[in-house]
Amino acid sequence: MRIGCPREIKNREYRVGLTPESAKELVTHGHEVWIESGAGLGIGASDSEYIAAGATIKDGPELLFAECEMIVKVKEPQAGERAMLREGQILYTYLHLAPDPEQTADLVQSGVTAIAYETVTGRGGGLPLLKPMSQVAGRMSIQAGATALEKAHGGRGVLLGGVPGVMPGKVIVIGGGVVGFNAAQMAAGLGADVTIMDRDPEVLERVGTHFEARAKTRFSNQANLEEAVCEADLIIGAVLIPGAAAPKLVTRDMLKCMKPGSVLVDVAIDQGGCFETSHATTHDDPTYLIDEIVHYCVANMPGAVSRTSTYALNNVTLPHALRIADLGWKEAMRTDPHLAEGLNVHAGQVTYPAVAAELGYELKPVAELLA
Repeated sequence: MRIGCPREIKNREYRVGLTPESAKELVTHGHEVWIESGAGLGIGASDSEYIAAGATIKDGPELLFAECEMIVKVKEPQAGERAMLREGQILYTYLHLAPDPEQTADLVQSGVTAIAYETVTGRGGGLPLLKPMSQVAGRMSIQAGATALEKAHGGRGVLLGGVPGVMPGKVIVIGGGVVGFNAAQMAAGLGADVTIMDRDPEVLERVGTHFEARAKTRFSNQANLEEAVCEADLIIGAVLIPGAAAPKLVTRDMLKCMKPGSVLVDVAIDQGGCFETSHATTHDDPTYLIDEIVHYCVANMPGAVSRTSTYALNNVTLPHALRIADLGWKEAMRTDPHLAEGLNVHAGQVTYPAVAAELGYELKPVAELLA
């Protein structure tokens, strides 16, 4: 199979779909790998390293989209890239379709076979291709929130860890999954006053056992959430419903009781965000103010630590890329039902239930396509 890896063009996105080491694995399996010139520079990988790995360098993305059977990326294809996709081609990347009707319509129109990293499942029921980026984003959310809390960045002027004689900042983490756990770990490590909120008693028990006295847990009902929001210096939105739009848990009305200069970091922004006042921002302009509350809603946070993120991502995406290339997407999915969960769009039809339900498409079950 001929596999193409274009340079990412989303704002400040420095990750790359294939590292030189991943390209070499694919070449070793007998596949042809085309890399757009400069695609790896954001992780410190030169064209010559890809050539040494057996890949072919191409100028510009046009030839890759025109000639390659599979396109491997990191972020969802932008409008110009979507215009180059074609029927029968495989697109393997993060998609986050539920809150993005324009992208979904373009993918349906193109006839492409679109496999989303974020809905591929694991044996334990988790999301292994989403997990490493969730770990990165969770940890980065505290760095971003701590910076946004600085007075020079519009914040309250609070140091999360405090100092002797001065209370630490209060951090509320909404969601005790991978993002929330990693955010809490970083915040607790800084010495902040941390509370993790979730609706699942088992999650609360697990994180409570892990953190012991370093972080508190609290059941996430409406009354508890409203009270916590009012007390917080920093709120991390870490809620995920796989493949679906995130629920709006913090409303605009709740902002009225927050202290001016408090910070909201919405890590769920890829799925539409879990704060009512959230809209996606970029690394160039990461924050904005609503009702004197600082909002940080960068949709590709891990892109800022591109080398760490790319290698962590390739560790989990490469095995499936190899299966797809070796067997073809249908046989790869017939023999691996977890990979089959990643199919979101095929030949003009939406195949993922949450996306179809959210955007009003008729669902084409994956099982019917594989029969």
